[in-house]
Amino acid sequence: MANQLDELNPEIREEGLDTNVIVKKLPAEVGVGSKIFEILLWVCGIIPGVIFLFMKISAQKHFDQLQQKIQRNASQIDNYLEQRVMVLQNCARLLDKAIDLDKSTFENIAKYRSGNVADSDEARNAIGGQIDTISKNINIAVENYPDLAAHREIADAMQQNMYLQREITAARELYNDTVNEWNKDIFAWPTKKIVAAKNGYTTRIPFVASKEIKEKAKGVFF
Repeated sequence: MANQLDELNPEIREEGLDTNVIVKKLPAEVGVGSKIFEILLWVCGIIPGVIFLFMKISAQKHFDQLQQKIQRNASQIDNYLEQRVMVLQNCARLLDKAIDLDKSTFENIAKYRSGNVADSDEARNAIGGQIDTISKNINIAVENYPDLAAHREIADAMQQNMYLQREITAARELYNDTVNEWNKDIFAWPTKKIVAAKNGYTTRIPFVASKEIKEKAKGVFF
């Protein structure tokens, strides 16, 4: 059989390739074959049937714990997002004392100081992108007034903003690792997939970089 991927004769894509996460949840589904499989276990004897029953209980426990882990990871992202909003608000106030900062910046920051950053994975991802936009606007304001960059309080606030962005990135990676485990396990046949299908579980959408960050990554830095 020939190599499926031949590094000696690669397909060259001169224009490059820009990939994006597909926002689509796939349900865990089982067919008639899985039901027949369970019936056959009981037909073969009570012991195989009971063993598989305990395996399903263990799989359910695994999913319950995994969902709690995902919640904990998501909560950590929320905490960092909330801290970043507060830092950006302080930074905006400092800048407003020195320059006429766009008032919409304050309005946008205020929206995210509710104490509950998001109530779903999709909303949390969207808010993260919007906060990136606010951060960019503040950075542009500082760049337009070089003297402000030397202001100690503003410099400290910008440094805290960068630190929190790195922490958010790390927390998102941890979240994505747990989501990847969930997405893999709900399709692990027979036990986990059967349990996932019975509960109506679907894949989860990982966090992705915002449009603002992607456009910035394509820019010229030097």
